[in-house]
Amino acid sequence: MSSEANDVSTQKTTYRPAAGTATGVGSLPGEDAREAARVAVGEVPALPFLPELPARGPGADMIGRTLGMLVELYARVEPSGWRFGDRPGRDTRRARSYLGEDLDALEEFTQGYAGPLKIQAVGPWTLAAGVELRGGEAALGDPGACRDLTASLAEGLRAHVAEVRRRVPGAEVLLQLDEPSLTAVLRGNVRTASGYRTHRAVDRQVAEGALRQVIEAVGVPVTVHSCAPDVPFAFLRRAGATGISFDFSLLTERDWDAVGESVEAGTVLFAGVVPGTAPDAAGGTAALSDPAGSVSGVRSLWRGLGLSPGALSQSVVVAPACGLAGATPGYARAALAHCVKAARTLVDDPE
Repeated sequence: MSSEANDVSTQKTTYRPAAGTATGVGSLPGEDAREAARVAVGEVPALPFLPELPARGPGADMIGRTLGMLVELYARVEPSGWRFGDRPGRDTRRARSYLGEDLDALEEFTQGYAGPLKIQAVGPWTLAAGVELRGGEAALGDPGACRDLTASLAEGLRAHVAEVRRRVPGAEVLLQLDEPSLTAVLRGNVRTASGYRTHRAVDRQVAEGALRQVIEAVGVPVTVHSCAPDVPFAFLRRAGATGISFDFSLLTERDWDAVGESVEAGTVLFAGVVPGTAPDAAGGTAALSDPAGSVSGVRSLWRGLGLSPGALSQSVVVAPACGLAGATPGYARAALAHCVKAARTLVDDPE
């Protein structure tokens, strides 16, 4: 077994947050890797994260960043988006270079750090829905391509986790898989290239198996993030997710039982309660004046489900509802600081 495999295998695969933990989703505004790392480490000290800066362009975007991690699969940018190719080209090299810059910056700002550290990558089904094969259709429509993509992603993420641990030896790595397209994949709502029809729904057992393959391969706790409606809570638990990250404002009554069952099963909820961009056009922070109010809906749901008040602050991580790439730098910093204050109110006043 390789040294990288040994590194990953020594990690625990469950995550229990410290009371009153907050974190970011992943993306931040701007193009300065050092400034982003400073914010991502300094503003949410209980669960810092490796930031993503999509404003830098292709290769720094969510899909491109993850494509750069794949093993023996390569992609390039076409007018229609990302498309798989035969060999690594400049787009692959750019994606890997951006990731290297971000890891360098993270390493600089985590000297001596010991504790949980979150990293992010796109999950297998959002990747399959978002990347084209040579003919122009999404990989999602080819079961063989989906299998190859899943295997490559699992291997690539395993190596990425090992690299993060090498650079931040005290880190307890938590991997976030971004799966905003998962519900559409399961329901057969992903449109083909023509736009006139949709890809067939992926069998739920097949979809669950692929996600489980990736989760088991990395050997660290995995939370799955989706800012889309109708997050499949039970499906994600069965696949092995330790945590589920979602936009709290999109929950409906039909989700409540699934949320309660998840908490009782020990799943950590990453509740997105702070807008990803400022509500006012000027990008101001006036909406961030009431930390306790930001999590009042979480408290109400908790009481309505009859869950233990004492478990609230260690079962919920407070976060923005989505990435902060579209925010101003000032709002992004303020939003993360606000998440920390809101999370602390769950400790100070769980009721």
